[in-house]
Amino acid sequence: MNYRVGRKANLRWILALMLGVSSLAAHAQEAEAYRITEPRLQMLTQAMQKQVTDGKLAGVATLVWQDGKTVHRQQTGYQNIEENQPLSEDTIYKIFSLTKPITGTALLMLYEEGKFQLDDPVEEYLPELKGLRVAVSEGADGQPETEAADHPITIRELMTHTAGFTYGRFSQSQVDELYVREDIQNIDTTLADMVAKLGRIPLRQQPGTRWHYSVAVDVQARLVEVMSGMAFDEFLQTRIFTPLKMVDTGFYVPQEKQDRFAVSYTPDPEKGLQPYPNKPWLTKPRFLNGGGGLVSTMDDYLRFARMLLNEGELDGVRLLKPETVQMMRTNQLPEGVAGPDWAPGNLFGLNVAVVSEPEPAGYLPENTYWWWGIHGPWMWVDPSNKIIVLGMMQNTDYRHSRVVHGTASHILYRPAP
Repeated sequence: MNYRVGRKANLRWILALMLGVSSLAAHAQEAEAYRITEPRLQMLTQAMQKQVTDGKLAGVATLVWQDGKTVHRQQTGYQNIEENQPLSEDTIYKIFSLTKPITGTALLMLYEEGKFQLDDPVEEYLPELKGLRVAVSEGADGQPETEAADHPITIRELMTHTAGFTYGRFSQSQVDELYVREDIQNIDTTLADMVAKLGRIPLRQQPGTRWHYSVAVDVQARLVEVMSGMAFDEFLQTRIFTPLKMVDTGFYVPQEKQDRFAVSYTPDPEKGLQPYPNKPWLTKPRFLNGGGGLVSTMDDYLRFARMLLNEGELDGVRLLKPETVQMMRTNQLPEGVAGPDWAPGNLFGLNVAVVSEPEPAGYLPENTYWWWGIHGPWMWVDPSNKIIVLGMMQNTDYRHSRVVHGTASHILYRPAP
């Protein structure tokens, strides 16, 4: 046999074998993908109904996307108890911190355009944040003792809640008290005003040293404005909502849609569920809260989640490259820094939590990325199994919201005994 001919034949045989093995592996991987069964979906329906029947929630809606389609959709209870108005498929919800993954997407779109690198100092774009100091101990007259930051905060630190900022209401320190005193997210001010205030307040801890929930995503929103030359709401509408056909998502509910706007409720041990005013969301705000200001519907947020699950593209519209979405959903915390202390089994990507240990994370599969809003709505994107789970509710008791989330994840994902 001619050596060259024989060698080519051998190479073709090896290549065919490799492709065959690869194909078998792909089929095996597909066969092993987890599927949420109908009995589990029925259990989810019953559990959510019980939340309403027991008076824990006014209403709750859940949706499961699997195998490229909606396999479960439920609305139970009311969007307005006083008016006896049930939830509907097009009910509009305050999504609060489910805004954060959308803001992160906006900023990463600018990253892809070469506007910045993740490890760039934020002060290059927001000079108000140059030369920040860091609180080290309690001081006199409500002013903490400080030291210089050991490095300028970076955009990656903004996107991982490790920049050293805080919120002023989820923890206690003199820095938190200064946030409250400055009314850091005053609705009658702008993102630019907020950043100017931050420049006058010490960081709560050295950047890059711990995960601490904060206004960092509002700072990201301001970065979007500075880098794009557009108001934040205009950027979201032009670059994300319109292309994705998210027709009911924005910073307020216009008059013609207000009959679809769900009321939030606060539980009272004696009076039951008490309505929380919707008025702040009925007119366009000055403060375009990038960390928690949006309203949306189940259908709109599903389109956003499907874009993420599909690695940045939906229905021929691409917002992000696959590698950017993969970066977003990969742990980005500095070495030795733990994820949220209230969410065991999780690390953190870029504006999303990422499951590292399923059992303590409520049995969500490893690499599931997710977030939620303080009135209860949640998103889980499970890329390994191509599953999206969404929930929408309006409940001011955020501790109970986490109970609801855990109930749902155990029903849908906990291994059978």
